[in-house]
Amino acid sequence: MELSAAWFQRLNNPSEILREKMTLFWANHFVCENKNILYVQSYHNMLRKNALGNFRDFTKIVSKEPAMLAYLNNKQNKKKSPNENFARELMELFTLGQDQYTEHDIKESARSFTGYNHTYKGEFIFKEKQHDHNEKTFFGKSGNFNGDDIIDIILQKEQCARFISEKIYTYFVNENINKKHIDEMVAVFYKDYNIEKLMRFVLLSKWFYEDENIGTKIKSPIEFLVGINTVVPYKIEKTRQIILVQRLLGQILMNPPNVAGWKTGRNWIDSNTIVTRLRLPSVLLNNAEIAYSEIGDEETMITDFDKRKLRKKAFVKVSADWNSFEENYKNNSNKELVHQIITSKINTGTKEMLERNQQLYKHDFVVQLMSLPEYQLC
Repeated sequence: MELSAAWFQRLNNPSEILREKMTLFWANHFVCENKNILYVQSYHNMLRKNALGNFRDFTKIVSKEPAMLAYLNNKQNKKKSPNENFARELMELFTLGQDQYTEHDIKESARSFTGYNHTYKGEFIFKEKQHDHNEKTFFGKSGNFNGDDIIDIILQKEQCARFISEKIYTYFVNENINKKHIDEMVAVFYKDYNIEKLMRFVLLSKWFYEDENIGTKIKSPIEFLVGINTVVPYKIEKTRQIILVQRLLGQILMNPPNVAGWKTGRNWIDSNTIVTRLRLPSVLLNNAEIAYSEIGDEETMITDFDKRKLRKKAFVKVSADWNSFEENYKNNSNKELVHQIITSKINTGTKEMLERNQQLYKHDFVVQLMSLPEYQLC
């Protein structure tokens, strides 16, 4: 809980904005969970360090992290009894996508990753006696392959560059794929798998700023919470309440639902979460009540003891830095705030309502803006 809360605070106060955004992206790509906090910390720091590096090196490092070795059972992958979990997810979720490989490829890949293990302290070790040193045939190539060799062979396929480019496009640009844009991204990425070069290309492309790609993406819960903080800096005082707010919205940092990660887009919104989202700016910035009874009973980082202690309704203790808001927006009228804070198109009814409320106190007006359905989009 403390590490999750620390990451949330770092997202709210980043020293490198793009690197933090990319770390959040990769955490939902190279999905991993572990009960050993030192392994989780190591994995998380590894994601941040490699977030804008080389994808080839990145993937090889991921395969040797203690948290991943345990999560996808590669510690149990031995010559006499190969475990195929990591080999399968490496191709399906991390590099190529569905239907891009055969069962034979999975088996040969698993044999190549045998012997991967780690010490108690989390240092990677290769156990020679548990590794299958016999010849393997993977994607038509034969040799005494190890795990790094398998990753090199996978990345020779242009499909890998396309798969990653499509995931980045749907996350940063638009969930509706534009094949021409993807082809351009693949041409950049496939050359050397340099993530920074790919992101530089995307963020400097004219199409990134076209109207069709503005205000079309539903913010993830974390993006929504961080976005509010960007406008009015706030701090949730209690660690448990940071987790509880995330849980109400459906995304707890470091607690993915499964190996495929969170389903994004419209999956972020349902009849419960939309009501919570619309109320949340007022909850965070005006110390309004929040109903803990909405939390449910599914397993989370919150213990049964914590649940018993919570009342059905309580105040989320938040300190909002309205002075920073005043300083940052002192020269902006309420009318100007609308276009600075809302990126999507505003419907007629909302426009009329905002026109009627132009004389509101600026603090109340900005809370109202962030409580609009339009603010859910970016």
